[in-house]
Amino acid sequence: MNVSVLTISPPVMGSSLPIPDDLVFEIFSRLPSKAIARCRCVSKLLASMLRSHYFTELFLTKSCARPQLLFAFEDDSEVVFFSSPQPENPEENSYVLAANQLARIPSSYGLSAPTSGFFCYKVEQTFEGMKVPEFVPVICNPSTGQSLTLPRLKPTMRQGAHSHLGYDPVSKEFKVLSMETSFVSGEWISLKHQVLTLGTEKLSWRLVECSIPHCPSTKWICINGVLYYTATAGYWSSMVVCFDFKSEKFSFVNFMEASGKEMHGSTTLINYNGKLGLLMSEDTGYDYICGASKSLELWVLRDAGKNEWSEHVYVLPPSWEDVVSAMSISGMVGTNEIVLAPLFRNVPPYVIYYNVERKTITKVGIQVMEALQGKRFYTFLNYVEDVKFL
Repeated sequence: MNVSVLTISPPVMGSSLPIPDDLVFEIFSRLPSKAIARCRCVSKLLASMLRSHYFTELFLTKSCARPQLLFAFEDDSEVVFFSSPQPENPEENSYVLAANQLARIPSSYGLSAPTSGFFCYKVEQTFEGMKVPEFVPVICNPSTGQSLTLPRLKPTMRQGAHSHLGYDPVSKEFKVLSMETSFVSGEWISLKHQVLTLGTEKLSWRLVECSIPHCPSTKWICINGVLYYTATAGYWSSMVVCFDFKSEKFSFVNFMEASGKEMHGSTTLINYNGKLGLLMSEDTGYDYICGASKSLELWVLRDAGKNEWSEHVYVLPPSWEDVVSAMSISGMVGTNEIVLAPLFRNVPPYVIYYNVERKTITKVGIQVMEALQGKRFYTFLNYVEDVKFL
C-alpha cells in the first residue's frame, strides 16, 4: 500500500511536559494504535498533541515501514478485527503468528480491502417516517475504533449501491465514490455516481459523470489516488474501470482486447510496485485456487491510456497439490510473495505464502481467541495503521 507523507516540523505546543515536544512525539509514535487511543483520553494536552497533523503523519510514516496482516472475523452480529506482524520471506517450516485484537464493528455488508488504514462498508438504517431500512455507507478505523456514518445518498439509494473509499496522497484527502445500480436486462448497471470529500465542515454528495454505464464487481483497489475495479459493460466482458479521485473523472481499460482472454473468477487486484496488477489462476471455471491449479498469472497495467499490459506466468511446483486446498488469493507482498487464504472456515485459521522465485510454499498459522476458531475470516495484506480522526 503506497502512502505519501509530507515532511513537516513539529509544532510548538507550549506543553508543561518535562521533556521536549519532539521527543514526546517520537516516543508516542512507537506505541501501538490502541495505546494512542487510550492516551488521548488522559488529558486535553495529550489529546491535542496526539491529534495534531504532525503526530498523525509521523505515526503513519512509521506504520508504512511496518505493514501488517489484518484479519476480519465474522462473529455472530459483529465483525472483529485482528492484526499481526506481516512476515517477509517466511521459512518453509510453518509457524504461528499471534494476532492482536483491534476494534469490533456491527455486522456489515460489502466489507472489502482497506484504504490507508480505513474501511468503507454499509449498514442498514431506518430513518424517521420510513418503514423500509436503507443502506448507508460507514467509514471505520480498526486501529482507533472510530466510525463515521456518512449522509444519506441523494437521490435515495437502497440495496443496489456500491461505495468505495479512496485516498489522494497529493491533496491528503479521503473521498468516497458511491454508485446507484439498477437491475437492467438481468444485471445490475450503475446509473448514478456521486462523490463525497471527508474532512469538510459539512459532508455532502455531488454528482459526477460516467460515460459508460457498467456492472461493477466487488473487486477493487485504490493506488496512488486512483480507484480501480473490474466490471462488465455490453460487449466489454472484462474491463477495468479507473476513477481518479483528484480529477473525479472515469476512464476505462478493455482487458480482453489487450490480453485476448477474459478475467478469471479468481482474479484479485493488487498493488504491484505502484501499478495495478491482476493476479489469477490459469483455470477459467473457478473463483478460487485449488490443488489442481498448474500456474498463476499476473497482468500488470503499464499504461492505462494505451491499454498496455505485461504478463508474468508462475508455474506451480508439484508439492502444490499436497498443500493447497480451495483458497482465495489475498494478494502479494512485494513482488515475490503471493498470499492465499482458505475459502472455507478452518480451525485454526492459517494463510499460505508462495514465493514465486524460490517456488517454496509456507503455511502460516494464526493464533486468535478460541471463541473465533472456525469463524469465517477475511485476510488483508499490507495493512497500515492510521490514527488520524475523520
